[in-house]
Amino acid sequence: MTSVVFEIKQYMVIWRQLEQREIHGTTVAIRGIVRCSGVEPKSGEPYALDVMFLAPDSAFPAPIFEVENKKGYLFMPISDLSAFVDILRNESPIYGHLRGDRPDWMSVTTTQEPVGEGEHRAN
Repeated sequence: MTSVVFEIKQYMVIWRQLEQREIHGTTVAIRGIVRCSGVEPKSGEPYALDVMFLAPDSAFPAPIFEVENKKGYLFMPISDLSAFVDILRNESPIYGHLRGDRPDWMSVTTTQEPVGEGEHRAN
């Protein structure tokens, strides 16, 4: 399967001082990782997505989907970490899209929601 959509059920935030790691020939400077995991709804198979938040001066590799390991990797600037975690905390359901056929289309999404839904929950 070169693409899969799985529902993210858990996440873990990992802060790094500044980890240097080589990923597919590119050295990156990792400041944070959000490890997302869950299951593909039809098969029940477990999948994972590590979203790596990189230092401003880091190189950014292309997204990766390791099909055999059922794991993907996205790379974003460290300045996006808080907004990303906010979505995980406040939205449901959340889906990870792993694309071996088009890695540049890998993503994390919510479902379509009515405008102002958050305001209605607060009232």
